[in-house]
This record gives sequence, structure tokens and C-alpha cells, in this order.
Amino acid sequence: MTRCIAILLTNDDDSAFAQAYPNDGEKFAARLRALRPDWVYEVLSVKDGVFPPCAPAYDGYLITGSPASVNADLPWVAPLLEVVRELDRFQVPTVGLCFGHQAIAKALGGVVGHNPGGWCLGVAGTDVMHAERWMQPEKSRLHLFAAHNEQVLTPPPGAQVLSHSDFCPVGSFAIGQHFFTSQYHPEISRQFMTDLLMFLDGKLDAALIAQARSHINDALDDELMFRWIVQFLEMPRTA
Repeated sequence: MTRCIAILLTNDDDSAFAQAYPNDGEKFAARLRALRPDWVYEVLSVKDGVFPPCAPAYDGYLITGSPASVNADLPWVAPLLEVVRELDRFQVPTVGLCFGHQAIAKALGGVVGHNPGGWCLGVAGTDVMHAERWMQPEKSRLHLFAAHNEQVLTPPPGAQVLSHSDFCPVGSFAIGQHFFTSQYHPEISRQFMTDLLMFLDGKLDAALIAQARSHINDALDDELMFRWIVQFLEMPRTA
């Protein structure tokens, strides 16, 4: 079955470093297309004020990561949170990654703030404590790239926390059959992270950069995460 998926682009980084790579919408479309080539993917640049006309306009949504904060007074953040609430009302299948994970939490009554432990950068582990039916094959611990200094501190009412770590207690959550989120970045390639660490060298703590570099070649579960994402988006929903 062909599906039309809207990828809501929230990454507003316009630096020369960011412009040297495909934007996050293109990254996600490429990874999803590799698994479901018959689906249609449309990137909507919400960070530039481009929003879906209504929640049912698409079969599913994915909200990307961003260096922006969901708590920032940016002109596009509040309208995006309202889109999330509309997606909740219509129960449209929606995936949120990093900023998207945080935006869904904040829009629905959760709390997002600075990580008490500071930055999480590089390969991060998260323990799966609850597996939903789309999370096949199951795996008890995932390793994915991370790049955040804010995270969900309190999940929204009704959320089922799916994974956690001591550093990030709300690593992933689900709400009903229509929201699936993760704090992590399955779309980031090893080369991108290598170059990102070089770009951030001198801007963030040297020990943090060194720690991230020491694990840059660790095994990743990005392919499994994208498999879970497409299985979530296509699974039959009960009324």
C-alpha cells in the first residue's frame, strides 16, 4: 500500500557546515525510501512557516531534529506544537526524533529542559524496557547517535516510556497507536558525526569531544530503528 508521508523539517541551522550536507528532510526521505520505495515523501519546511493544511492530509508524519529549542520563542515553534495537538486529535501516525520527540512531549503536557548531565554527544546506549508490536525484531539495548543538551524531563500524560538510560530517562515513548518518539538520531551517518565533532571542536568541552570520538566506530542500530519506524507507520490501527 502506497503511503504519503510528510517530513516536517525543523532543523534551522543555516551554517556553512550544515549547508554542505543534505538537509534532515532529505536524509530521512532517503533512509525511508530505501525500505519503502513505493511510498511518497514530502518535506515541509516548518522552520520556514510551511505547515500541512490539516492533519489528515497525509498518511503519516515524521518530525525531524533541530538545534533549536522547543522552549524557544521562535515564530514557527508554537504553530508546530498546535500541529502536534491536531495530529493527536486525529490520531495520525507520527514519529518524532530528538527535537520532534521533545516537541510531541511539550505539546501534549510533558516537560522539556536542559539535561542535568549536560551534553549527550556521539554514540549513546538506551535500554528498551517495553517493546511495542511494531518494534520487531526486538532488541533489549540500542546504540544510536545523539547530539542534544535538552531532553524530555517529564513525559506527557498517557505516554508509555519505551527506552531509557541513566543519562536520558525518557529515551523513547509511545502514545496510543499514533505517536512513536526517540531522543536519538538514526538518520546521522558516521561521516556526518565525524565531521560534526570536528566542527564542534573548540566550541564544546574538549573531554566531551574526545569521549565522542573514542566511540565513533561503535556498532549502531540505525537500520533497526528505521525498520521500526516504517513498521510503525504502516501497521494496521484498531478503531
